[in-house]
Amino acid sequence: MATRGAFIAIEGLDRSGKTTQVATLQARLDSEGIPVKLFKFPDRGTAVGKMIDSYLRSQSELDDHAIHLLFSANRWELAAAIEQLLAQGTTVVCDRYAFSGVAFSAAKGLPLEWCRAPDVALPAPDLTLFLDITPEKARERGGYGEERYEKEEMQRQVRDVFRVIASEFDDATWVTIDAGRKQDAVAADIWDCVHPLANGIVGPVQRLWVGRGNK
Repeated sequence: MATRGAFIAIEGLDRSGKTTQVATLQARLDSEGIPVKLFKFPDRGTAVGKMIDSYLRSQSELDDHAIHLLFSANRWELAAAIEQLLAQGTTVVCDRYAFSGVAFSAAKGLPLEWCRAPDVALPAPDLTLFLDITPEKARERGGYGEERYEKEEMQRQVRDVFRVIASEFDDATWVTIDAGRKQDAVAADIWDCVHPLANGIVGPVQRLWVGRGNK
């Protein structure tokens, strides 16, 4: 049967090492001869992404509902491109995805189900890797606090929502990784999870939260 590319999402709190680990994973896939394309959400280069960037840098103010919908729109802008790449056999790796959108907005007090609604039917990752780190440990890392959400209490609340989201998925599709360790150890765990999917997946791309039948 024909195979398609795997869709991998890497999630985590701010300063959990996502950007470093995504780059490491991309390089490892390249070295293995596996076609790979990286997406980073929010994509600040699109029209919607530029509005989000201004907000995150505290250069503009938006209602919590409005910014949530902009984050979702940013993902929908690129959904067709992701699906096309997967169909061509390219592995897609996302630095953040819809789960971050839900977690950060719900942490601000918006209803969890409302937060999910705009992202229902987006392409669903085949595997989500959540890089878990305590807010206290994240604070020790360089650059912490430069953007709007990088506050310890906010990060603690976001972490709690991520735990709720994680509980809805089985162990094959959502893996929590201790990101408070050395980079090499984290990268090794990520590769152990990704490697079985790297040569392609049989079957269609699933739809996020359709029917809520994730577990």
